[in-house]
Amino acid sequence: MAVNDEEHRRASSRAEEFLQVFKKGAEFTQELLKENERLRFQVLRLQEAQKKSTPAGSDNEEIVRLQRRIDELEQEKSEILDRIKEVEAENLDFANRYVDIENENNMLANLYIASYQLHSTLDFNEVLQIILEIIINLIGGEQFAIMLLDEKNKYLKGFAAEGLEVDELPEITLGDGIIGTMAQTGENYFVDDLEGYQKDFTNPMVCIPLKIKEHVIGVIVIYSLLEQKSKFAEVDYELFTLLAGHAATAIFSSKLYSESERKLSTIQGFIDLMTK
Repeated sequence: MAVNDEEHRRASSRAEEFLQVFKKGAEFTQELLKENERLRFQVLRLQEAQKKSTPAGSDNEEIVRLQRRIDELEQEKSEILDRIKEVEAENLDFANRYVDIENENNMLANLYIASYQLHSTLDFNEVLQIILEIIINLIGGEQFAIMLLDEKNKYLKGFAAEGLEVDELPEITLGDGIIGTMAQTGENYFVDDLEGYQKDFTNPMVCIPLKIKEHVIGVIVIYSLLEQKSKFAEVDYELFTLLAGHAATAIFSSKLYSESERKLSTIQGFIDLMTK
């Protein structure tokens, strides 16, 4: 948090400097415009006097001098206006970048809270439900599912879903189609044409492998996004990767715990039976 505060102070300081430069440039430009007007008026007055009488050499020299001064001021004004445009462009770029950083910080803060929730329980079903809520709130998923790999039979099966029924999801053999291939390679998949995508359970809009190091235990498949989510931002791709790692660890730990609890219960039952 100290680093973020320091970045915010630096950002605010630079923004203030940009505003000061812009303000001074604007004030100086106004002064130049006023000076231009005054000199132009003086030139016109001399030119009118010249029409009424034979111009003296000194008047001609004064007109030339004033015209030269006007040209110099015009050049200075042009340079200052160009610099102001550059500062405005830099300021706009800085403001946009600042907003992006704020959004990224907010997303990462939300992901931190979500990952804390994920690792706060060892209940398998509760972990799956937390993952579904994270995908809705952070990613903007509308119809999506979590499919886990059956290590023994080498196929993926739906275990939890939002916006659709788990029974609607087909069982996918490892290496088969988009889902099976992503589960086999461990790579993320995003459809090229997000707007033109038509829902197909075997070819999702997004497929993110759930990996522990290089070991894939399942995938997150997304078939549609919420109405307000028309496209993915750069930060979304980072979130997918981070989420997949945390989700995989939480799922693996909760499954392991559930299995050990069942085994312990079975052993305890066997011991009780033997001791009676």
